[in-house]
Amino acid sequence: MKYAKKSLGQNFLVDKNIIKKITNLVEIKNKDVVEIGPGKASLTNEIIKNKPRTLSLIEKDNNLAEKLRLRFLKNKDIKVFNQDFLNFDIKNLNKKKLIIFGNLPYNISSQIFVKILKFKNWPPNYTDLILMFQKELGEKILGKFQSKNYGRLSILSHYKLLSVKKFFVSANCFFPKPKVTSIVIHFKPKKQLSFKIRDLAKLERITNILFSNKRKMINKNISKILKKEDVKKIDNLNLNSRPEELKPDIYYKLAEFIEKDK
Repeated sequence: MKYAKKSLGQNFLVDKNIIKKITNLVEIKNKDVVEIGPGKASLTNEIIKNKPRTLSLIEKDNNLAEKLRLRFLKNKDIKVFNQDFLNFDIKNLNKKKLIIFGNLPYNISSQIFVKILKFKNWPPNYTDLILMFQKELGEKILGKFQSKNYGRLSILSHYKLLSVKKFFVSANCFFPKPKVTSIVIHFKPKKQLSFKIRDLAKLERITNILFSNKRKMINKNISKILKKEDVKKIDNLNLNSRPEELKPDIYYKLAEFIEKDK
C-alpha cells in the first residue's frame, strides 16, 4: 500500500517518461551519483539502469530508508543514509565530480538548495545538480534581473550556478497528486566566481534585509548593512532604488565589502 507523509512533503514521482527525461539530462555511466530523497526508488531504479559507479541515497523517512537498505543490501556500490539532507555533510562521501539528483520536498526545497549553494569549497565536488522544485519557487531561483521573479533566491543562485536546462512536470506525474506544477532544473557550478565572497551567509543576510521591504527604497534598510561613511564606497549603489532595481553585482559588491571590512 502506497503512503506519503505530509509532514515530510512527500509526493512520489511515478511517471516513467518524466523519470527517463530527468536521467537523460546527464551522462551517468561510471559516475558517482547522489540522490536526495529517493522515496520509493522510482528515479533510483532508472539511475541504476544507467550504471553509475556509486550511488548514495539520502532518505530522511525511517521506514523508506530501511526498505531501500534491504532492497539494495547486496549491491556494495549503493549506500543508504537514513538522514535529513539538511544535517548531512556531503564531503564525508569523499567523492569528486558528483552528480546530484533530487525530487525535493516542497516544504524544505529552498533550504536544501541554499545549503548546496553554501558549500565552502568552490568549485564544489559536484559537476551537475538536477533538482525538482515547485514551479513558483523554481522560477524565482531562475529569475533574471528586471523580471518579476528576480529576488533573493535568484541573486544567490546566479552567483554560483549556471542553469543549463529546465522543463515543467504536471501534477499528474505524482502520487499523491500535488496541487501545483513542478519544474526540473539542471544546474552546473560556475568554475570561476566574479566576486570573492567566502561566506554566502553574508550575501543571504544582505538580500534578506533589503528584500524585506521589497516595494520601498533601500535608503533606510541599508543602514543595517553599511555604515553611513561606507555607502559611497560601493559603486553604482543608488539609495533611491528599490531592492529589485539593483543589479546582482551590487549585492555581490556589498557582501564582498562587508567581508573585507570585518
